[in-house]
Amino acid sequence: MTPISFEFFPPKTDDQRSTLEKTVAQLRPRAPQYVSMTFGAGGSTLSYTLEAVRELHVRHGLDAAPHLSCMGGTRAEIRDLLQAYRALGVRRIVALRGDLPSGMASFGDLRYASDLVEFIRAETGDHFHIEVACYPEVHPQAADAHADLAHFKRKIQAGADGAITQYFYNPDGYFRFVDAARRLGVDAPIVPGIMPIANFSQLRRFSELCGAEIPRWLTKRLAAFGDDADAIREFSADVVADLCRTLLERGAPGLHFYTLNRARPTLAVLERLDPAR
Repeated sequence: MTPISFEFFPPKTDDQRSTLEKTVAQLRPRAPQYVSMTFGAGGSTLSYTLEAVRELHVRHGLDAAPHLSCMGGTRAEIRDLLQAYRALGVRRIVALRGDLPSGMASFGDLRYASDLVEFIRAETGDHFHIEVACYPEVHPQAADAHADLAHFKRKIQAGADGAITQYFYNPDGYFRFVDAARRLGVDAPIVPGIMPIANFSQLRRFSELCGAEIPRWLTKRLAAFGDDADAIREFSADVVADLCRTLLERGAPGLHFYTLNRARPTLAVLERLDPAR
């Protein structure tokens, strides 16, 4: 069975909590290997993340992997957070650099994700399975593709167990990235990140921020549907399911779904991949 995982963001309101609760209930029967919970830059959603991880891990019995960002944080703050997660029984961490929040002058004690991974290992040994991020289409702030790959290799050398990619819609880009990483000596699993398409305008905004490319053909096809929401949903699910199928057939080790706290778009893809699961 293909390992899958789901990413959620921490709810801040009662309505958002209710939505996440329904989403988890709908996705849990798909037996995810783990679920991750995002973390705001500079700790901007710290309390929400910790609360959400507690709900997922303790109440729902899911293997919850909190995102941990080092940007703007001190070693003492990160140490306290690691201890809190250990106390909850958490065994996975997604370690990220994160972005410096607007108005914050200091990068914090740890500048890069590789520093954070090294710090987690020094503080907790092998307690946590650590995932890091990587970018098949190159991180938007990287000097070039070679520098980006070198940064990725440093994260693995610092002690990361595996990686999750930024989402993409060009499978060849993913496999070229994996091949390049292997040539550098990186042998850790590189799991493709999958973004189901629920709202194209929102996807376009996200993609502009994170540097993910939406192929021209896909943009044109989606635009051709106009306001036909049902047609857009069906076509988008078919496209993303085809992407997933190609990735798995060519050796991807699993799939990590960016759910945006919505079950329906992810389920539509999974049902096309394996209706019986």
